[in-house]
Amino acid sequence: MTEALTDEELTFLRSMFDLARAGDTERLVQAVDAGIPVNLTNESGNSLLILAAYHDHPDTVRTLLDRGADPARINDQGQTALGAAVFRRSERSVTHLMAAGADPALGPRSALDIAHFFDLPEMLALLRRGE
Repeated sequence: MTEALTDEELTFLRSMFDLARAGDTERLVQAVDAGIPVNLTNESGNSLLILAAYHDHPDTVRTLLDRGADPARINDQGQTALGAAVFRRSERSVTHLMAAGADPALGPRSALDIAHFFDLPEMLALLRRGE
C-alpha cells in the first residue's frame, strides 16, 4: 500500500517545476541528487526537462540529461523537450537534447513539425544534422 503525500510534500514537489522554469540548476540538481525523480512530471505531463527546455535554460537541460532525464517523454499536449527547445529557438538546448538521443520526429507535435509550422529553417537544419 502506498501512503498519500502530505500537503507539504506536494508543495515541495511542485516547487521543483518552478526551479526548472526559472533555470535554477543548482537547487534543482541538489534536489535530484537527494532523491527527487529526475523524470518527475506535473499534472500536465510536463517533465522538469520539458519545462527547462521551454523556458530556454540550456544549462539546466544539459544537467538534467546528465542525471538521466528522459528526452523521449511526451507531455499531455504531445510535446517533447526537443520540440520546446525548437519552439524557443534554443540552439544550445537542441544540441544537448540531440546529443542525448532525442528523436526529432517523436510525438504528435514533433520537433520537426514545430520547425516546419513556425518556419524555423535554422532549427530544421540543426535537427537534420542529427539524422
